[in-house]
Amino acid sequence: MIQPYRIKSVAPIKVSTTEERRRWIEEVGLNPFRLASEQVMIDLLTDSGTAAMSEDQWAELIRADEAYAGSKSWLLLEETARELFGFPYVLPAHQGRSAEFALFGAKLEPGQLVPSNIHFDTTAAHIAYRGARPLDLVVEDVYRLTEPLPFKGNMDLDKLASLLKEQGEKVGMVTMVLTCNSGGGQPASFANIKAVSELCRKHGVPFWIDAARIAENAYFIRRDEEGMQGYSVGEIVRMIMDQADGMWMSMKKDALANMGALICCRHREDFEAISQLVILIDGYVTYGGMSGRDMAAAAVGLREAQDHDYLAHRIGQVERMVERLSGAGVPVIRPAGGHAVYIDARGFMPHLPAEKFPGWALAIHGYIAGGVRSIEIGPVLKGRDPETGENRLDIPDLVRLAIPRRVYTQDQLDYVCEVFVELRERAVELCGVEFEWEAPRLRHFTSRFRWAGRAEAGA
Repeated sequence: MIQPYRIKSVAPIKVSTTEERRRWIEEVGLNPFRLASEQVMIDLLTDSGTAAMSEDQWAELIRADEAYAGSKSWLLLEETARELFGFPYVLPAHQGRSAEFALFGAKLEPGQLVPSNIHFDTTAAHIAYRGARPLDLVVEDVYRLTEPLPFKGNMDLDKLASLLKEQGEKVGMVTMVLTCNSGGGQPASFANIKAVSELCRKHGVPFWIDAARIAENAYFIRRDEEGMQGYSVGEIVRMIMDQADGMWMSMKKDALANMGALICCRHREDFEAISQLVILIDGYVTYGGMSGRDMAAAAVGLREAQDHDYLAHRIGQVERMVERLSGAGVPVIRPAGGHAVYIDARGFMPHLPAEKFPGWALAIHGYIAGGVRSIEIGPVLKGRDPETGENRLDIPDLVRLAIPRRVYTQDQLDYVCEVFVELRERAVELCGVEFEWEAPRLRHFTSRFRWAGRAEAGA
């Protein structure tokens, strides 16, 4: 499928040498977050806030209203969110983690449990900050990395039912991440989402959805789940939301915007409690830390992200990369997820022990070899076990190549594949990393590392 859009504006890419990239990454402590964007050739660090906006989004930016309270841009965003998601109450926030701070601050108490399929790093950090405990109850299929099993982002219903039966009074809320970012961008089925909702209602526990990539999850449901082909992506999104008490979403993903977030809920008491924290940390409830331009662009992007042709092309880009890498012997998570390619770093470099953080190391080697910025989703990002203080080395160690929306051509993504195929051919030469300085919280953003072996192995 060809890309269903034309390119109207371009940004230059600085072509660098291996020697330059090695020097740059070592100067910033082997941490790709610390690189300047002009030092990166293909930037796959994140799909968050990196989308290319459409002509309609740019036009809406010009029409935007920057009034502090009750701006036209806010009313447009509020109306759009109510129509697409079906919740009566809508609150803005400036980005996803700000929404999480307000939501969990209003809804959670110390000592409570919060089960999910797999919590993302910022979500788990905000839950822990409230003194609550995040629990991952994803199905075991997600750990069968290279097997192309459907809906590997599902919640394990037996584990959830057991938890609610035995400790239901301690569960503050149940959440689901759609799609499941830390689980390889894998979707959950509608049947699974509905079953989770029914369990929550049976036990009187609130059910909330992290909807950052909800359009992508709905596309997978429409394509792959029996009986769902007769519904549009938008209709499936509404069906999912009908199962929940509320949702939050970073609009930097499936709203094709560069900034912003939403919190939507069904109950007025939730709206009023969360509103007080939005006012405290993000500003008034009709802008939530966003400019009118941000809100206007997001209102348009929310609709565009549900377009079937756009989703087919976007997910098709990821699928093509997965098939090309897999065919060349690079161990990748299968089936392809919605927003990123995930490389199994331990399978890529089996000679490296887990304590040398092969995922983080492979991301650095990929940057040095080809100027591709990516990031580890594994023990470094997950952080230390809060009870033992030990690194959690028993989880998958992945490298995520997150694909920005409507940004890179297939030729550029084919180049990325070539970089990692070439690295795979000499993987035994690649060395690991270790901490030089470790940040106390969300350590992957700012920690510094050093080579655990020969630095020249990254050439």
